[in-house]
Amino acid sequence: MPESANNYDWAEFEAAAEADSLLDTPRGEELRARREAVKSAFSYSWAGYRRYAWNHDELLPVTNRHGDSRNGWGASAIDALSTAIIMDLPDVVDQILEFVPSIDFTTTRTSDPVSLFETTIRYLGGLISGYDLLRPGTGPRDPPGPRARMTKKTALVNKLLTQAISLADALSFAFDPSITPSGIPFNDLDFKGKKPFESDGRKQERNTLATVGTLVLEWTRLSDLVGDPKYANLAQRAQDFLLRPKSSFARNMPCKAAKPSCEVWDGLVASEVFIANGTFAPVGGSWMGGADSFYEYLIKMYVYDSRSFKFYADRWVAAAESTRKFLSSKPVTRPDLTFLAAWAPDGRLIKHSQHLACFAGGNFILGGQVLKNDDYIKYGLELVNGCRQTYEATNTKIGPDYFVWDETNVPADQADFFKKNGFYFRGNKAYLLRPEVIESYYYAYRVTREQKYQDWAWDAFIHIRNATLAESGYTAIQDVMDAGMLDTSAKNKDYRYHPSRSFNEQESFWFAEVLKYSYLIQSDGDDAFQIPRGHGNIYNAGRRKNFWVFNTEAHPVRVRGPPV
Repeated sequence: MPESANNYDWAEFEAAAEADSLLDTPRGEELRARREAVKSAFSYSWAGYRRYAWNHDELLPVTNRHGDSRNGWGASAIDALSTAIIMDLPDVVDQILEFVPSIDFTTTRTSDPVSLFETTIRYLGGLISGYDLLRPGTGPRDPPGPRARMTKKTALVNKLLTQAISLADALSFAFDPSITPSGIPFNDLDFKGKKPFESDGRKQERNTLATVGTLVLEWTRLSDLVGDPKYANLAQRAQDFLLRPKSSFARNMPCKAAKPSCEVWDGLVASEVFIANGTFAPVGGSWMGGADSFYEYLIKMYVYDSRSFKFYADRWVAAAESTRKFLSSKPVTRPDLTFLAAWAPDGRLIKHSQHLACFAGGNFILGGQVLKNDDYIKYGLELVNGCRQTYEATNTKIGPDYFVWDETNVPADQADFFKKNGFYFRGNKAYLLRPEVIESYYYAYRVTREQKYQDWAWDAFIHIRNATLAESGYTAIQDVMDAGMLDTSAKNKDYRYHPSRSFNEQESFWFAEVLKYSYLIQSDGDDAFQIPRGHGNIYNAGRRKNFWVFNTEAHPVRVRGPPV
């Protein structure tokens, strides 16, 4: 099917992948071995999923059972597809291609609500990415995907797009004017009733910045692939409320002028919007969960089409400048570290963060690369270093899901830890197989070419692999400080996480993100879907531009152009 908005001759722009410049060196051999180790972890996880959880959403790797936390459509299979393609695993790719046509996106296996956000980034993004990577193409203006030769099952490749259309059509009632006159979608959906999901007889009044603002890339890409703007129009209409924020008070006054303000600093907006009218609630904000990927997609939409989405980049720059000026926070015990604080409605900083927010380093690096701004790249690298410390400080060498550096409220039993490491724990010390730290290492390496980021990513992967290994896959764990969790007496000296201290969960993003970024960073090559490598200066010197952009689930999609 045509890409109506794509008028660029990709044969002119998109060259073949460059050879790995380290291929025949000792370093090249080391990187190849690392990639094979990551592939082995994928294969182990995939074998467990195929044996115990096939066509369900996720493997429960401690008990060798399955879960359906994403409505029973096979989330792990869809999330694994782009990674299997990139890792050149044709047997796995064919298994997924043969499975996809069996999915019925008009109904669900469970009574749980359907998350518009999660379904978009995992399922819709995964299907579209698989199609972009494998598509046969029709000519210079509609070239084949970079891995089109991996499979001869063209009809099944085309079915990826057909199923993406089916899913988007099934989700579209979330934007229906009879349900939401504003166009702001409900996130939690009752598929059976084709209405917003109600909890205790009440439907949600608010949606979050991230769940509204992380739809636009996938829905726009789908429109471009099928030549029908209806999907893009739905997501972009909702996005417009976020790009031009207005307060729920002061008669819909622009946020910056309202009291209390819902845009305390330029570009940084409150983390919740009212569905009824698209105005912002009087709450604080952050780069953490509930807001994170809104900021991520501002610059990524510019990468997707730098001409059509210039205003998105302008809003990202505003947020980036305010973040550097107002949210940068250095622990009093470790002023060499930089973390991103959250903020209260009155602008008071809250010195806490999440593993989720560690994507920000990579996002600043990407923004600096495409905007040719070294200051953003250098700031992103500061954030990368701060998040690395959360890994280096723990007994497992894995970062926690949540951490704090407020010097006024340090628990007595963590005073020494805070003095040494610059942060401490409050409550959640889990590791949930999240990718954000390795993701930012990936951007740091691709742009700077400094090998230390490859080594940091390798260390992180090894520690994650060792600490989370379970009977048939890898499991989220409860406490990154729990040294007693590792059973070093296991056969062949593999560490196995004690079942009583695991969550018995292998989320689908383990396939989509952790393993993909762990693999890609260990390649010095320049495949089309890779972030362009830096050359000679801190940002890319122009040898190649971004022809692909990763969605927030690490599914790469081809950009519309003009590339930046």
